Amino acid sequence: MSRVYPQLRTVRELLSVKYALDYYQREYLWGEENIEELFNDLEMSFSSRFDPLHDRSKVGEYPHYFLGTIITVTEGAKKNIVDGQQRLTTLTLMLIHLHHQLKDVAAASDQRAFIQQLVFSVKHGTKSFNLDVPERNACMQALYESGSFDPAGLQDLSVLNLVDRYRDMQEQFPEQLLKNALPYFVDWLVDNVDLVEIEAATDDAAFTIFETMNDRGMNLSPTDMLKGYLLGNINEVGVKIEHERKRDANILWRERVFDLLELGTDKDSDFFKDWLRAKYADTIRERKKGAKNRDFENINKYHRWVRDERERIGLKRSNDYYDFVKVRFKRYSTHYLRMLKAAQEFTPELDYIYFNAHNNLTLQYFLMLASIREEDDQDIVTRKMRLISGYLDIFIARRIVNFRTLGYSAIQYTMFNLMKEIRDLDVIDLAEVLRQKVSEMEDTFDAEGDFYLHGQNKRRIHHLLARMTHFIELRSGIESSFQNYVSREIKKPFEVEHLWADKYERHADEFETEADFEDYRNRFGGLVLLPRGFNQSLNADSYEEKVDHYLKANLLAQSLHPKAYEKNPGFSHLIRETGLPFKSHYPEFKKDDLDQRQDLYLRLCKQIWNPARFDQELA
Repeated sequence: MSRVYPQLRTVRELLSVKYALDYYQREYLWGEENIEELFNDLEMSFSSRFDPLHDRSKVGEYPHYFLGTIITVTEGAKKNIVDGQQRLTTLTLMLIHLHHQLKDVAAASDQRAFIQQLVFSVKHGTKSFNLDVPERNACMQALYESGSFDPAGLQDLSVLNLVDRYRDMQEQFPEQLLKNALPYFVDWLVDNVDLVEIEAATDDAAFTIFETMNDRGMNLSPTDMLKGYLLGNINEVGVKIEHERKRDANILWRERVFDLLELGTDKDSDFFKDWLRAKYADTIRERKKGAKNRDFENINKYHRWVRDERERIGLKRSNDYYDFVKVRFKRYSTHYLRMLKAAQEFTPELDYIYFNAHNNLTLQYFLMLASIREEDDQDIVTRKMRLISGYLDIFIARRIVNFRTLGYSAIQYTMFNLMKEIRDLDVIDLAEVLRQKVSEMEDTFDAEGDFYLHGQNKRRIHHLLARMTHFIELRSGIESSFQNYVSREIKKPFEVEHLWADKYERHADEFETEADFEDYRNRFGGLVLLPRGFNQSLNADSYEEKVDHYLKANLLAQSLHPKAYEKNPGFSHLIRETGLPFKSHYPEFKKDDLDQRQDLYLRLCKQIWNPARFDQELA
């Protein structure tokens, strides 16, 4: 094989070069958890030295962060990426997001200029992206120019993931890195985040390197190393019994890890982190300069943490190690598998877990594990899961309508403190703590009068509208599927649609300016869910022309029409039982109508996310 040339590169050095992907390269597949983990790691590394009193030149002395390895092979003026496109694509998306964030930062023009050079270059008047993938360029161009892209009608998995991951970045970008810290972070990202580039002379050499790194002599995973440590300490009971115990523990371990990995990549690792944090983490790193990692962060290397903290978690004798696997690991992995399955497939008794997973709240798992005791039976475990996931469901909805982020770094401390407070509580005490937490929330639905659709919350509003539609249909005795309202896999997926067309002239009698009209048009009460193609065919029509067609849609849209209230006993019963101010808006839908609809949505949210659910769980 020809010689290879590994070189340590900064982000600035790597993305100053043109890259291409061969047709056989896999799609861009990073998920929200990857973005969450990357942001958390970058923020921790940067914040360990950041001081707002520093001159920006001081950033060069901050610690470096190693992001991994990429493999390339040069062909002509471009390099082909053999391995590493996930990282380079994500870095490009992050730079685009930072480019938008820097718009309002004084003295940031120099950074916006060099970010532009890392995203694309211009030659002979033609712009081309440094990560040049033709099928993705329209999406990347739109994200760079406006921060959004509508993938309606597209089936390209990479493009769909690009849009979703960019939204994740908008929602999850750590608040600690904004404002005064942002210019420092940008300098640090491009010059202190490093990757190793392995340059191969030929495609064959590149693939040989790739196969060697991925298929041969692979390092043991943290899960493998933890198993080796635990099973290696099952001894001192006689050779025969020791062998049988190690065999039994190994069989259980292999089966459970297989079951976890069947539900997703790295789910074994996620389980150990969530379990150990839930039951044993007592400290978390402070958000200040020079702060050291504590339990919460150190458990990322769980195989090492268990070894270091063995006495603290009760590993003193051989029998302790055996029980750790055969009792504690077995029980908590069983609960965790049940949670993961409920997150992936709608289960009525664990529906809140599914709802939270749709909002990508990965922190829900360690919170649920924290409250579960080893001796809890199935019924108790289910009730605890429902109480905690139900609390988080309220927490999420209230933050959404108050324009609060659900990003990992923004809520991590809140969830950590809650975890310690509910650890090992019985059902009654758990319900009381959660009820009290809801009563103390600053965020309520009372602020929803001003809640509106903007460029970064469309996915969240889609979730709320799906829940509202699902709720009123179920309570009216109509067959309904939340999964259907949020799925992107069905032939005509549902989308957030405006009741008013984007035609200011039709509403000039009620709004002095077009900007005022746009603000009102985007209010929550002026939105419904409709299948793709349904509203587009009527998009430019007036409300008066569209409202009759809404009778063919879901119940929330139908409720705009007077015929929805005729011969519909289930719906009429819902209105009487809840007191919700449903009414038709026919044939017009004016400013006052939108105000009434906004109030209806507020009241509907209060019904759906009602803290009385805690009392119902205890009944």
